[in-house]
Amino acid sequence: MSRTQLLEIEPIRNLKFRHLWALGVGAVIGDGIFLLIGEGIAVAGPSAIIAYIIAGLFQFFLMMALAELAIGMPSAGGMAVWVERFMGKWWGFLSGFAFAAGWVIGGGGISMALGTITSWYFPQLTSGIWTTLFAIIFVTAFALLNILGTAIAARTQLYLVLILTVGMSLFAIIGVKDVHPANFSEWFPHGASGFFSAIPMGTYAYLGAISIVTAGAETVNRKDLPKALIWSSVTFILIYSAAQVVLQGIIPWNEVTMDSSPFTEAANVVFGYAGAFIINFVAWIAAATCILMGTFYTASRIFYAQARRGYLPKFFGYLHPKTRTPVYGIIFIWACSVIFIIIGAFSPNLIYVEFSLQLTLAWVVSWTLAVIAAMLYRKHAKEEVMALPWKQWFYPLFPILGLIGMVIIFYGTFLNTPMTLIRGLVWMVALFIFYKLYSEKRVVEEKIKKAN
Repeated sequence: MSRTQLLEIEPIRNLKFRHLWALGVGAVIGDGIFLLIGEGIAVAGPSAIIAYIIAGLFQFFLMMALAELAIGMPSAGGMAVWVERFMGKWWGFLSGFAFAAGWVIGGGGISMALGTITSWYFPQLTSGIWTTLFAIIFVTAFALLNILGTAIAARTQLYLVLILTVGMSLFAIIGVKDVHPANFSEWFPHGASGFFSAIPMGTYAYLGAISIVTAGAETVNRKDLPKALIWSSVTFILIYSAAQVVLQGIIPWNEVTMDSSPFTEAANVVFGYAGAFIINFVAWIAAATCILMGTFYTASRIFYAQARRGYLPKFFGYLHPKTRTPVYGIIFIWACSVIFIIIGAFSPNLIYVEFSLQLTLAWVVSWTLAVIAAMLYRKHAKEEVMALPWKQWFYPLFPILGLIGMVIIFYGTFLNTPMTLIRGLVWMVALFIFYKLYSEKRVVEEKIKKAN
């Protein structure tokens, strides 16, 4: 690997507003909406609708809080660059790595969900190996699309997201005729505890949409970043909330299972088997878009930016001279995803429960640091902020609401799972040791090289 390839080749700026919007909408985690929503409904009943709306609003608050940083400091490293500037190198490294690692962890569970959704079309294939095989095939295909170029992956994402939004909108509109008001008679069947337990599940589904901020280095016009952050939030909150109302109005909350997508079962009522066939495909798209531009695109860009700054091994910072994509980072993420898929085949609870909790913890840490950096940006770079072509409304309302959301999510997720926090602390301590032994030294070396 030559130094020219590592340091002088830059990503191609070919992402426009429509691509960024599709990245945000598509990064809403597919298995969180189409499969794990069944668990949210089971613990909260009809109040899961409110819980998921609150989770979506927390996401919107975060989007608004971070939009100024996204436009003022556009970078593939996103939050890692922002937090490093205002809080120091270690905290920047932790923020960026935690978000990227969350996406890599999520890639296993989302890929398993993709295999499960695909298997629905082949009821004669009863062996679980087919779910695993489908998951590996598709995760490999999405890795190749990312390697071939950002423009190809982004266009694919755009087309898939358009199909997704149209399909869910039609379900929400046409399905109203089959809604039974009696299904909403008992809003809080398990009380406040059940309601608050569902909020983190909605957060798991929605929080990936912030991935837009890692597209700064490949955006044609940086003004499109805050617009995409806002409008992607509005899109998925409106569409998914409307669809969830119809879903829970059709299927009683105590009859919802996780054996298949509840949306598929509801679509079977609304449209018949053909409708279930279509909505299951929409669910497939939701999972696919998460992997395509969430797991592979977002994580590889953060790893790339951190390698360029000396925090990670150099191979993560390599860009293919023709496609300008971080090939080795994508391959690394693919290998991790395949390993997680295989682990999930033998221990699905490890992937769906423990790994999902660690993903949530990693993202809560990452975005709490990012919101703090956004507030420090306002405090320490006032002239820079005032010169921005876009500024957030009603500051400091959205950063405060975003932090309140993080506290609620943290409380609801980890109150009854203290061991999850201990295991999370273990990997953060291990990451700190790696930083002290490797990253600090590399950062100094990179600075010396650039100076010479």
